[in-house]
Amino acid sequence: MNIIRDSFYEGERALYASKDLLIDNVRFYPGESPLKESASINVINCEFMAKYPFWHCQNVTIENSHFSMYSRAAIWYTDHLKMSKCVVDAPKMFRSVSHLHLEDTTMNNASECLWNCHYIELNNVSMTGADYVFMNGHHIKATKYHLQGNYSFQDAYDVEVYHSNFDSKDAFWNTKNVTVYNSVLDGEYLGWYSENLRLVNCTISGTQPLCYAKNLVLENCTMVNTDLAFEYSTVKADIQGHIHSIKNPIAGYIRADSIGEIIMDEHVRNPGGCEIIIAGKHVHA
Repeated sequence: MNIIRDSFYEGERALYASKDLLIDNVRFYPGESPLKESASINVINCEFMAKYPFWHCQNVTIENSHFSMYSRAAIWYTDHLKMSKCVVDAPKMFRSVSHLHLEDTTMNNASECLWNCHYIELNNVSMTGADYVFMNGHHIKATKYHLQGNYSFQDAYDVEVYHSNFDSKDAFWNTKNVTVYNSVLDGEYLGWYSENLRLVNCTISGTQPLCYAKNLVLENCTMVNTDLAFEYSTVKADIQGHIHSIKNPIAGYIRADSIGEIIMDEHVRNPGGCEIIIAGKHVHA
């Protein structure tokens, strides 16, 4: 393996199509595509100020490195990438990436990140400013994931989330086969148009959650200040504590300790189709 250490590069395609390379303590000054079309690259302690540094790459590891705000759209069309202990200040970081393992990393401007990506694993990752993160992604696993950004995981499928925290309006819209365990989900309009969304031991807050959902399951969840929940959803929900209000669920059941208001108005689609149980007693709304 060739080694480049304690150096810097600038301009376009500085190390284009490199192979079997260790890059240690190198700065990539403004330019474009310094490592495009490269393979078997190990990066340690580097600084990226160039745009598009890793496009069409394979078998890349990046550790303890910084992607500045100028290195936008840094990693696209790349597969088999492991990235750890990094700080990312650039937007649009990943696009059409497969087999990505990302851990112990902070992303401070994750807007439009991880679109069309698949076979992704995150562990102890924090993303802020992350609007539309993971759009159209699939086969995703996230553990100890902190997300601040709206419209997350739109049109994603085959997703597992563990011990995480979401501050995200419109999270999990039009998703399929998503399971979330032991997490906090804060944001209005959660999970609309989803199919096979399962929430286990989660705390949910925000207005109008979980509407137009098919085969929605909530196990041992808590709903905080949630109103107009479950409109036109098929649902099996076991809720600990209080739900502020529910509206026009289609089928299944909802169990809770208390429900402030049950709304079945003139637009209800399947009167009596959803069983409502409050403190162990059946309620006929």
